[in-house]
Amino acid sequence: MNERRLWLILLVVPPLLWAGNALVGRAVVGRLDPVELSFWRWCVALAVLLPFTGRSLLRHGRVLLAAWPAVLIMGLCSVAAYNTLLYMAMHTTTAINATLMGACMPLLILLLARLWLGDPIRPAQMLGILASACGMLAVVTRGDPGRLMGLALTPGDGLMVLATLAWAVYSVMLRRYALPVPALTLLTAFVVVGLAALAVAYVLLPDRQPLSALGLPELAAILYTGLLASLVAFTFWNKGVAVVGAATTGQYSYLIPLFTALLAIPLLGEELHWYHGLGGGLIFAGIFLATRRKG
Repeated sequence: MNERRLWLILLVVPPLLWAGNALVGRAVVGRLDPVELSFWRWCVALAVLLPFTGRSLLRHGRVLLAAWPAVLIMGLCSVAAYNTLLYMAMHTTTAINATLMGACMPLLILLLARLWLGDPIRPAQMLGILASACGMLAVVTRGDPGRLMGLALTPGDGLMVLATLAWAVYSVMLRRYALPVPALTLLTAFVVVGLAALAVAYVLLPDRQPLSALGLPELAAILYTGLLASLVAFTFWNKGVAVVGAATTGQYSYLIPLFTALLAIPLLGEELHWYHGLGGGLIFAGIFLATRRKG
C-alpha cells in the first residue's frame, strides 16, 4: 500500500475524534466557558508537545520567523479560532444547525485551493462533494427533508460559519506554505501562537475558574480535547493535507456528523436507523469519487 492510499484510510481518524469533541463541547455547556475549555485544552497539548519538540522548535526558529505572517494566521485560525467559535456556537444553536453550517467546509476548501494553489476542480470532486452532502443531510435530518424547513437561524449559526471559514483558510494555507519543518514542530508553533491569543481572552474573562475548582467531568473534557481532539487529530489532518492535498482532506469533514450520530448511540442511548446507513453510504461514496485519481 502506497503512502497516499494509507492516508486516505487514516484520514477517518480526525473526523472521529472531532465528533467526540463536539459531544464533549455540548456536554460541558454551562460548566465551562468556551474560552476556558479552549485555553486549558491547548495548555494540555503544549505541555505534552514541548518535551518532544522544544529543541526542534529552537532549531527551526529562523524558518518559522521568516514565515511568521503565515504561521501567525494559521495558528490563530486553527488553535485560537476554530474550536473556540465551535464551543461558543453550541451555546446558541442546535447540533443540526451547526452541522449544516459546517457542511460548506469541503466546498470552501475546494474553492480556496483553486484560487490560491491553482488546484483543478475535477467533475468527480464536485460529484463526490454533492454525494457526501446528501449523505450528511440524510443523517442530520433523520431522513426527513422537511426538518430543514423548520430550522431557525441563531447567532450560533453565524459563529459556525466563521469557524468553518477559519478552518478552510488554515487547511489551504497549510498546503500553500509547506514549511520545511517537522510536522509536530510546526504544530507546536501553531499551538504557541494560538495559546497566546487564548491566554489574553482567558485573562479577560470576568468569571473564569481556576483549574483546581473544576470537577472530574470538566477535567476529563479538557484531557480528551487536549490529547485526542488536539494532538492526535491535528497531526493526522496536517499529514493528510501534505500527502493527499487540502481539497481531498476537506472531504473527510463530512464524516463528522455521521460519527457524531453513531457515537450518540452508545453514549446517549440513541438508536441506529436506516438513514444512518443511507447517509454513511453516500458520504463514503462521495469520498471515493472525490479522492480517486483520474485514469
